[in-house]
Amino acid sequence: MEKNTFTVLGDDGKEVVCQVLFTFESDETGKNYIVYTDNTKDSTGSTQVYASIYDPKDDKDMKLQPIETDKEWKIIETILDTLQDEIKKIDKEVEE
Repeated sequence: MEKNTFTVLGDDGKEVVCQVLFTFESDETGKNYIVYTDNTKDSTGSTQVYASIYDPKDDKDMKLQPIETDKEWKIIETILDTLQDEIKKIDKEVEE
């Protein structure tokens, strides 16, 4: 894995380059999470964003694990919402 990108196999078996948006460790769960995108758009034109559990010590053969609980998804969604609000605030300040 390079610093900001990594490659996964897509459903069609082709390699897909993904960009790391951010990583974090949750005090609540004790797990490490990676939030990333393949820069594709959904039906509304928004960039697709994904999240997985990962082991930061496993740098050679990083295996992404699925997020399986609503609690974990809520933690990630809260962080994403906070980041989006901060970006909007910065964008508004730049426009002024």
